[in-house]
Amino acid sequence: MAMARRSGSHLLSSFRPFSLLLQPPLADAPSPAASAAVASARRALSSASALRARDEKDAARWRESMDRMRNIGISAHIDSGKTTLTERVLYYTGRIHEIHEVRGRDGVGAKMDSMDLEREKGITIQSAATYCTWKGYQVNIIDTPGHVDFTIEVERALRVLDGAILVLCSVGGVQSQSITVDRQMRRYEIPRVAFINKLDRMGADPWKVLNQARSKLRHHNAAVQVPIGLEEEFEGLVDLVEMKAYKFEGSSGQNVTAYDVPSNMADLVNEKRRELIEVVSEVDDQLAEAFLNDEPITANQLKAAIRRATVARKFIPVYMGSAFKNKGVQPLLDGVLDYLPCPLEVDNYALDQNNSEEKVLLAGTPAEPLVALAFKLEEGRFGQLTYLRIYDGVIRKGDFIYNVNTGKKIKVPRLVRMHSNEMEVDAKVGKPRVNFRETITQRAEFDYLHKKQSGGQGQYGRVCGYVEPLPSGSGGKFEFDNMIIGQAIPSNFIPAIEKGFREACNSGSLIGHPVENIRIVLTDGASHQVDSSELAFKLAAIYAFRQCYTAAKPVILEPVMKVELKFPTEFQGTVTGDMNKRKGIIVGNEQEGDDTIVVCHVPLNNMFGYATAIRSVTQGKGEFTMEYLEHNIVSQDVQMQLVNSYKAAKGTE
Repeated sequence: MAMARRSGSHLLSSFRPFSLLLQPPLADAPSPAASAAVASARRALSSASALRARDEKDAARWRESMDRMRNIGISAHIDSGKTTLTERVLYYTGRIHEIHEVRGRDGVGAKMDSMDLEREKGITIQSAATYCTWKGYQVNIIDTPGHVDFTIEVERALRVLDGAILVLCSVGGVQSQSITVDRQMRRYEIPRVAFINKLDRMGADPWKVLNQARSKLRHHNAAVQVPIGLEEEFEGLVDLVEMKAYKFEGSSGQNVTAYDVPSNMADLVNEKRRELIEVVSEVDDQLAEAFLNDEPITANQLKAAIRRATVARKFIPVYMGSAFKNKGVQPLLDGVLDYLPCPLEVDNYALDQNNSEEKVLLAGTPAEPLVALAFKLEEGRFGQLTYLRIYDGVIRKGDFIYNVNTGKKIKVPRLVRMHSNEMEVDAKVGKPRVNFRETITQRAEFDYLHKKQSGGQGQYGRVCGYVEPLPSGSGGKFEFDNMIIGQAIPSNFIPAIEKGFREACNSGSLIGHPVENIRIVLTDGASHQVDSSELAFKLAAIYAFRQCYTAAKPVILEPVMKVELKFPTEFQGTVTGDMNKRKGIIVGNEQEGDDTIVVCHVPLNNMFGYATAIRSVTQGKGEFTMEYLEHNIVSQDVQMQLVNSYKAAKGTE
């Protein structure tokens, strides 16, 4: 409400002249006019005070609502139980009234797996958003895929989250995609809690997984719970902060019963609580002081220290349970409220495009101008859905918002809050089409006469000139110059000629892709007093371009990507060898701990399927990102292959 506060101060300043009238007069009684002015000033000051009080009340209400909000994601390796966990969260918070399992065994399937293919295969393919309420807090949740082929969905989601739950399997432990997801969380500086799931499974060992997280993920972590039994004997959990035991009763584990810590577990619980305090003390000075002085640590002290360390990304509390067996989900929800940050505790930055993209700290208040990030686009049966994370300001139906990428204003037609989704996903399956381009390599002359007579008014237009490649670094993709001296072609036909050449450049004769980096110069021509028209000269330009194109020695340009690879150093030889096979040029190589980072330039056409390839050659531990760099000329053998494929496809059509 900063804007309202500024308005209030403006009102006060405009009434300062009246403050003189509030002083008692030195002599005679005040005149009626003076009394009226005093009364008016008092009313104005009273109104200003009331406005300021209302603004402060609104600001306090807004801050309280932000304090009671969490924006989180749930991420993990495939088949670790993320969607099952989200289903329980929705059930216990009252968002759904029945629990359905993944794979659609009951014909319904999990709420967050809305695609038929997701329910059939039992995996999450696209991230799904929902929201719920728990103990007076609003929790916005994004359930993300665990399969490496859909890791871009995780990347999109993590950009807009304030906190996350990293789900680990108590049997499988830290797996390949667990490493990838944790790297992504680290990259976007996201505070997180860990949840070791599937304690009911044969071979469950949460302490092994916790130590794997320390060694493989470099987590500074400790358990905040101890399981009561494992595998088939898993009954409940002991809370190491509150020092209470919990069991989950009822048909769906909805009734949480608290009782004293079992006597046979006292030694283990005390040991794990001391370990928790020691680990947190290493990163929190307040708790460390109390711990070193041998002061008793209360539950509130420990909880506050865990929150400070978690929000600062110095500590990761580890929860345990079995989502499938309905055990441990409610305490995890409490942990989300207790330890993950609210939106006001996270620094978000925007880039000022008018000032060399300088980073600007966003205030995060509704009174500021709107700043939002569209982090996902989705085609549904009602049209395109745009997922937004709002960082500043307010958005309303009917508002006009400004897209900084396109420079266009967009009207907001409708606003909805997502609760999973119902999709309809008919798709054309196959290798994506590469954005090839064509260009010319030498100058070529053209002289074409378009002449047609069919009884009535005919068509007549002659164009002469040449085409040549634009010099490198010119910045443009198409140039048209009219160098005709005199009136060989009337000036009113010149725009039609340019339009004809532009249309001809939309589809080159090699593979049908647009022609770029070309300059067309018109030097001469001829017209007919009756038969010449805009259409005649436009057609003359199109045919003239086709006439001279082959003589200009055209070549194909392909997009080249800047690719950054990150993988354990032990796989360096295999990964770089695979890059060489893909005609990649390595331009950078550096070490980061146990990992190697390689930067290379690779043709996009050779990168399809690479997500699977890097996973197979690095045992699932490698990852990569790529961005467009430039268009380069393809080799002669690739050009011949592309031309033959284009001709074959054209012949089939």
